[in-house]
Amino acid sequence: MCVLDAAAKEAEVARFLRAYPRVTEAGGTHPVLRGCDEIAWSEIPGCPAGVPAVLRGLLDPDAAAEAQRVLDNVLMDGVFRLSAVMPVALPFLLRLAADPGLPVRADLLGGLLLAAELCTPYDADEPVPRFSGGAADHAERLRCGAVFAAHAPEVAGLADGFPDAADRACLREVAGLR
Repeated sequence: MCVLDAAAKEAEVARFLRAYPRVTEAGGTHPVLRGCDEIAWSEIPGCPAGVPAVLRGLLDPDAAAEAQRVLDNVLMDGVFRLSAVMPVALPFLLRLAADPGLPVRADLLGGLLLAAELCTPYDADEPVPRFSGGAADHAERLRCGAVFAAHAPEVAGLADGFPDAADRACLREVAGLR
């Protein structure tokens, strides 16, 4: 399995920050990112300290695509494996995704849907649990599920914008809206 370790994630963020230094300016923080700079990101296992700047990069039309790519690497530890940072970043991602003017909104919505799929409970009768085990096998899935549920109104609004009924149902289910 492809795994991106903490050093590789840190290097990716550092490279992004060198390429887009203006995103490090905390003073221009968008209201949806309020509180982001107060989180001790580097204390989260495998999380680079520069995550707030990468999140701000999602709002910058010039940096957004690269910020999304870097963020995808930070939020995932491997294929179908959420990182420990995902539950902490999720409230900010949900609020960012609600902004129809976000330059990379479609990509962000796709990432949120993947996270929701990974957190959705599976049928105990399935012969092989989806995505390498159930939520109980991955604490970050349980934490993300709790965040989706805590932000149910935002999730419902996002779900309503998905054209596919199965995608809408997945988001609603993970938020406890079924």
